[in-house]
Amino acid sequence: MRKRSRLLALLLSVGLLAAACTGAEGGGSDSASGSYPRNQTLFTSGTQWGPPSNANPFRQNDYATGTVGLLYETLFLYDPLGDKFEPWLAEKDQWVDDKTYEVTLRDGLTWSDGKPITAEDVAFTINLGKMKTVQYNPLYGSIDSVQAVDDKTTKVTFKEPHYQQWANWVYFNPILPKHLWEGKSEKDVTQGANFDKPVGSGPYLYETHDQDRMVWKRNDKWWGKDKLGLNMKPKYIVDIVNTSNEAALGQVLQGDIDLSNNFLPGIASLVKGGYKLQTYFKDAPYMLAANTTWLIPNTKKAPMNDPAFRRALAFSIDTDKIVNSVYSNIVEKANPTGLLPIWDKYIDKGVVDQLGPTYDTSEAKGILEQAGYRDTNGDGFVENKDGSPISLKLATPSGWTDWNEAARVITDSAKSAGIQITAETPAAEVVQDQRESGQFDLILNNDRQMDNTPWRYYEYVFGLPVLEQQTTINYGRYENQQAWDLVSKLDGTKVDDLAGMNAITSQLQRIQLTDEPVIPLWYNGLWSQYSNNVWTNWPSDQGPKLVPTMWHGYLQRGSIKMLAELKPAPEEK
Repeated sequence: MRKRSRLLALLLSVGLLAAACTGAEGGGSDSASGSYPRNQTLFTSGTQWGPPSNANPFRQNDYATGTVGLLYETLFLYDPLGDKFEPWLAEKDQWVDDKTYEVTLRDGLTWSDGKPITAEDVAFTINLGKMKTVQYNPLYGSIDSVQAVDDKTTKVTFKEPHYQQWANWVYFNPILPKHLWEGKSEKDVTQGANFDKPVGSGPYLYETHDQDRMVWKRNDKWWGKDKLGLNMKPKYIVDIVNTSNEAALGQVLQGDIDLSNNFLPGIASLVKGGYKLQTYFKDAPYMLAANTTWLIPNTKKAPMNDPAFRRALAFSIDTDKIVNSVYSNIVEKANPTGLLPIWDKYIDKGVVDQLGPTYDTSEAKGILEQAGYRDTNGDGFVENKDGSPISLKLATPSGWTDWNEAARVITDSAKSAGIQITAETPAAEVVQDQRESGQFDLILNNDRQMDNTPWRYYEYVFGLPVLEQQTTINYGRYENQQAWDLVSKLDGTKVDDLAGMNAITSQLQRIQLTDEPVIPLWYNGLWSQYSNNVWTNWPSDQGPKLVPTMWHGYLQRGSIKMLAELKPAPEEK
């Protein structure tokens, strides 16, 4: 009773009593628990923000949580914490020569309908890239031929090898069953729901879905039990659709959710509060760094089209205040390059020391003055070089409370340097439309995750050509052909050629820190909070060193192995 009272008091202190009251005594707990045996079921949340609509791996933005990783599998896993690839469906691979790649499958692989997985499935999946709406169609254009040499071996011959992209492809894109996907139209392949008894190769099978959940059941005939020696502990995985970060916190505190991949307010205090909650690190920053949050200036609009103005803006921002006050130290300040900690070996520290901006209001004012931006009317804000007013808007989605607060810090610190910025909070879909159409002044974005290659990062920053609608990269519409040529050169560099890669990334960092097409601010956390009420042995810096999340793209980054490491919590006496 005392613990329950402490819980309610804590929820009251962060304004979450309403969320708590829909718990054990209301509908919230029933919603989470369902009819599945609690000690055999893993409840997750934090990925799905609407009713599950499909189990189609080509619909990367909205497939149901677990579609890739639980149902469909990749040739390799990539471990971003150890920076290494691990054979999964594949037994081995090799570049036979500079333009020829071969991959060999393991023996005894089967689809969940019992049919064998063969090189024909691998070749078929690669060849789906000829469809223009398949994400890897541009990469497919560099391929000359794909051949299933025998039942296990697939040979890919390139016209022009893209080593970085291909290394990303083999761990990120799942292999599909040819006998079921052959003959589908391009629309069915890229847009179909695939909810009618989908057949995959993975450790879980589709069980059911509803408006508020996606349910998977363990595949006890999964090939990996014998070949990998991995036994997935939860019999059921139930991913609960998000309603809000606050409601998710209430569910986690009460043990209704085992793994939350939401941003949970106040988690730094709660992990020390006796509620059996855990994060990857016991102390700050608590979370692994998943991606970089940038301030994106629209380089097609004045004065953001001026590198000097963008550089002054970079010097004006008090990122430490965002880290300390907005996030209570559960995030870390980004390196000026924005490259994640896992990419530290690619950072040219000499270039950073020479050009990297730091919070310095005086320096920001000096750059503005030297570039011709002056306060000519005495209102405290600089004007454009022609004397016209500068009044910029920074848009962050309504309800994204951490970004909304960060935007206020940005506007306040920029004001001290004489830059007038107003924070706005339109609906998320409005911000997305502004971002993709280029109808914005400033936005925040964090679309690139930890990955096997910094090529993915630089593709985002410098990607060309700039289109009318920019849907995935270079939202600031920055055009620098020299930089894009370097990114393309990086793509053609072998992944084990660290010296060759660094020679290129050093040049890219010099361009980036001179022109500031994006302004890196902080490393967004891999939001992962787990309850030890039902399951234990979660990933941590002292335990299994795995990424603890169900976010899209992360099961193939090794978090699938988390499910084999879990242990049932000891029964309380």
